[in-house]
Amino acid sequence: MARVRIQNEPVLKSWDDVNLNLKEIGECEIAIETIEGDLNQKIQDLKLDAEMKAQPLRQRIEKLALEIKIFVEENRSEIKGKTMPLSFGNVGFRQSTKIVFKNVKAVIASLRAKKMNDCIIVKESVDKDVLRGYPDDAIASIGATKKVEDTFWYEVDRERLK
Repeated sequence: MARVRIQNEPVLKSWDDVNLNLKEIGECEIAIETIEGDLNQKIQDLKLDAEMKAQPLRQRIEKLALEIKIFVEENRSEIKGKTMPLSFGNVGFRQSTKIVFKNVKAVIASLRAKKMNDCIIVKESVDKDVLRGYPDDAIASIGATKKVEDTFWYEVDRERLK
Protein backbone atom coordinates (compact mmCIF):
# COMPACT_ATOMS: atom_id res chain seq x y z
CA MET A 1 0.00 0.00 0.00
CA ALA A 2 1.35 3.43 -0.95
CA ARG A 3 2.07 5.98 1.74
CA VAL A 4 -0.13 9.00 1.93
CA ARG A 5 1.27 12.28 3.11
CA ILE A 6 -1.04 14.52 5.12
CA GLN A 7 -0.69 18.24 4.41
CA ASN A 8 0.23 20.28 7.43
CA GLU A 9 -0.17 23.64 5.80
CA PRO A 10 -3.61 25.13 5.29
CA VAL A 11 -5.26 24.34 1.97
CA LEU A 12 -7.33 27.52 2.04
CA LYS A 13 -5.32 30.69 1.55
CA SER A 14 -7.98 33.39 1.68
CA TRP A 15 -11.51 34.23 2.76
CA ASP A 16 -12.51 33.86 -0.88
CA ASP A 17 -11.36 30.22 -0.69
CA VAL A 18 -13.47 29.73 2.47
CA ASN A 19 -16.43 31.33 0.70
CA LEU A 20 -16.03 28.97 -2.30
CA ASN A 21 -15.92 25.97 0.05
CA LEU A 22 -19.15 27.16 1.71
CA LYS A 23 -20.73 27.47 -1.74
CA GLU A 24 -19.69 23.93 -2.64
CA ILE A 25 -20.94 22.57 0.72
CA GLY A 26 -24.30 24.22 0.07
CA GLU A 27 -24.52 22.77 -3.42
CA CYS A 28 -23.66 19.30 -2.10
CA GLU A 29 -26.28 19.60 0.67
CA ILE A 30 -28.94 20.61 -1.86
CA ALA A 31 -27.99 17.68 -4.11
CA ILE A 32 -28.20 15.27 -1.14
CA GLU A 33 -31.61 16.65 -0.14
CA THR A 34 -32.86 16.17 -3.70
CA ILE A 35 -31.63 12.57 -3.77
CA GLU A 36 -33.17 11.83 -0.35
CA GLY A 37 -36.40 13.59 -1.32
CA ASP A 38 -36.72 11.47 -4.46
CA LEU A 39 -36.00 8.34 -2.43
CA ASN A 40 -38.57 9.25 0.23
CA GLN A 41 -41.18 9.92 -2.45
CA LYS A 42 -40.53 6.51 -4.02
CA ILE A 43 -40.75 4.85 -0.59
CA GLN A 44 -44.06 6.58 0.14
CA ASP A 45 -45.43 5.55 -3.25
CA LEU A 46 -44.38 1.93 -2.66
CA LYS A 47 -45.92 1.92 0.84
CA LEU A 48 -49.18 3.30 -0.51
CA ASP A 49 -49.21 0.73 -3.31
CA ALA A 50 -48.57 -2.11 -0.84
CA GLU A 51 -51.27 -0.79 1.50
CA MET A 52 -53.80 -0.66 -1.33
CA LYS A 53 -52.96 -4.23 -2.40
CA ALA A 54 -53.09 -5.54 1.20
CA GLN A 55 -56.33 -3.78 2.21
CA PRO A 56 -58.74 -6.35 0.68
CA LEU A 57 -56.74 -9.16 2.31
CA ARG A 58 -56.88 -7.44 5.72
CA GLN A 59 -60.62 -6.96 5.37
CA ARG A 60 -61.04 -10.62 4.42
CA ILE A 61 -58.99 -11.70 7.46
CA GLU A 62 -61.14 -9.53 9.76
CA LYS A 63 -64.35 -11.06 8.33
CA LEU A 64 -63.07 -14.64 8.60
CA ALA A 65 -61.78 -14.08 12.15
CA LEU A 66 -65.12 -12.62 13.25
CA GLU A 67 -66.96 -15.61 11.78
CA ILE A 68 -64.62 -17.98 13.64
CA LYS A 69 -65.05 -16.03 16.91
CA ILE A 70 -68.85 -16.15 16.69
CA PHE A 71 -68.85 -19.89 15.95
CA VAL A 72 -66.38 -20.75 18.71
CA GLU A 73 -68.26 -18.66 21.29
CA GLU A 74 -71.53 -20.41 20.37
CA ASN A 75 -69.89 -23.85 20.58
CA ARG A 76 -67.61 -23.24 23.56
CA SER A 77 -68.97 -26.25 25.42
CA GLU A 78 -67.40 -28.60 22.84
CA ILE A 79 -63.88 -27.37 23.65
CA LYS A 80 -62.19 -29.61 26.19
CA GLY A 81 -59.83 -27.37 28.14
CA LYS A 82 -58.86 -23.99 26.73
CA THR A 83 -57.85 -24.94 23.17
CA MET A 84 -59.48 -26.81 20.31
CA PRO A 85 -56.81 -28.17 17.94
CA LEU A 86 -57.88 -28.19 14.28
CA SER A 87 -56.11 -29.21 11.07
CA PHE A 88 -55.07 -25.67 10.11
CA GLY A 89 -54.58 -24.11 13.52
CA ASN A 90 -56.02 -23.81 16.99
CA VAL A 91 -58.89 -21.86 18.52
CA GLY A 92 -59.74 -21.31 22.14
CA PHE A 93 -59.93 -18.97 25.05
CA ARG A 94 -57.12 -17.51 27.11
CA GLN A 95 -57.65 -15.77 30.42
CA SER A 96 -56.75 -12.08 30.27
CA THR A 97 -56.45 -9.80 33.29
CA LYS A 98 -56.49 -6.02 33.05
CA ILE A 99 -56.14 -3.36 35.70
CA VAL A 100 -58.52 -0.46 35.15
CA PHE A 101 -58.59 2.84 37.06
CA LYS A 102 -59.89 6.32 36.41
CA ASN A 103 -57.64 8.60 38.46
CA VAL A 104 -53.94 7.79 38.09
CA LYS A 105 -52.82 10.32 40.72
CA ALA A 106 -55.21 8.90 43.33
CA VAL A 107 -54.03 5.35 42.62
CA ILE A 108 -50.37 6.41 42.94
CA ALA A 109 -51.11 8.19 46.22
CA SER A 110 -52.87 5.08 47.54
CA LEU A 111 -49.97 2.86 46.45
CA ARG A 112 -47.52 5.10 48.31
CA ALA A 113 -49.71 5.16 51.43
CA LYS A 114 -49.87 1.35 51.45
CA LYS A 115 -46.08 1.06 50.86
CA MET A 116 -46.64 -0.62 47.46
CA ASN A 117 -43.85 1.44 45.86
CA ASP A 118 -42.76 -1.49 43.67
CA CYS A 119 -45.90 -0.83 41.59
CA ILE A 120 -44.85 2.74 40.76
CA ILE A 121 -42.65 3.49 37.78
CA VAL A 122 -40.58 6.64 38.19
CA LYS A 123 -38.45 7.91 35.34
CA GLU A 124 -35.99 10.53 36.49
CA SER A 125 -33.41 12.42 34.48
CA VAL A 126 -31.63 15.75 34.62
CA ASP A 127 -32.95 18.62 32.52
CA LYS A 128 -29.62 20.12 31.47
CA ASP A 129 -31.27 23.12 29.81
CA VAL A 130 -32.87 24.17 33.10
CA LEU A 131 -29.72 23.37 35.10
CA ARG A 132 -27.68 25.55 32.72
CA GLY A 133 -29.62 28.59 34.01
CA TYR A 134 -28.47 28.13 37.62
CA PRO A 135 -25.41 29.97 38.99
CA ASP A 136 -22.05 28.17 38.79
CA ASP A 137 -21.80 27.72 42.58
CA ALA A 138 -25.23 26.04 42.69
CA ILE A 139 -24.21 23.72 39.84
CA ALA A 140 -20.94 22.89 41.61
CA SER A 141 -22.78 22.17 44.87
CA ILE A 142 -24.63 19.25 43.27
CA GLY A 143 -21.48 17.72 41.81
CA ALA A 144 -21.73 19.05 38.26
CA THR A 145 -19.71 21.60 36.36
CA LYS A 146 -20.50 24.04 33.60
CA LYS A 147 -18.16 23.61 30.63
CA VAL A 148 -18.04 26.59 28.28
CA GLU A 149 -16.19 26.27 24.99
CA ASP A 150 -16.14 27.89 21.58
CA THR A 151 -17.30 25.48 18.92
CA PHE A 152 -16.81 26.05 15.23
CA TRP A 153 -19.88 26.41 13.04
CA TYR A 154 -20.72 27.38 9.52
CA GLU A 155 -23.94 28.28 7.77
CA VAL A 156 -24.56 28.12 4.06
CA ASP A 157 -26.61 30.95 2.56
CA ARG A 158 -29.09 28.84 0.58
CA GLU A 159 -30.85 31.83 -0.94
CA ARG A 160 -27.70 32.96 -2.71
CA LEU A 161 -27.14 29.49 -4.15
CA LYS A 162 -30.57 29.52 -5.76
